[in-house]
Amino acid sequence: CALPLLAGVLPTFKPEEAFKDVVAAFLVGAMPRREGMERKDLLAANVRIFKEQGQALDKVARKDVKVLVVGNPANTNALICSKYAPSIPKENFTAMTRLDQNRAQSQLAAKVGVP
Repeated sequence: CALPLLAGVLPTFKPEEAFKDVVAAFLVGAMPRREGMERKDLLAANVRIFKEQGQALDKVARKDVKVLVVGNPANTNALICSKYAPSIPKENFTAMTRLDQNRAQSQLAAKVGVP
């Protein structure tokens, strides 16, 4: 377990406090799609979230920060966040899109008849 490596936890709702001098940021908060919600509404909600986080990272995080976006659609949210953090190299952003990979593999397996 890596818990001895955890330097501390700062509970806050203020992104600039949360990201101050961080070397790693795990962005797990995204708007979930609700019943009856159109994709454009979901995207608009997530743009607000990841724009704010990107701007805060750009302003107060270390410029070598590594950013992992988990909230779906993770790849789109990572792109939005990186757009609003222009001083952080694009290669420092990544997204956990394993769910998408699993879905694609499942569809391909079903198509070719492989369990």
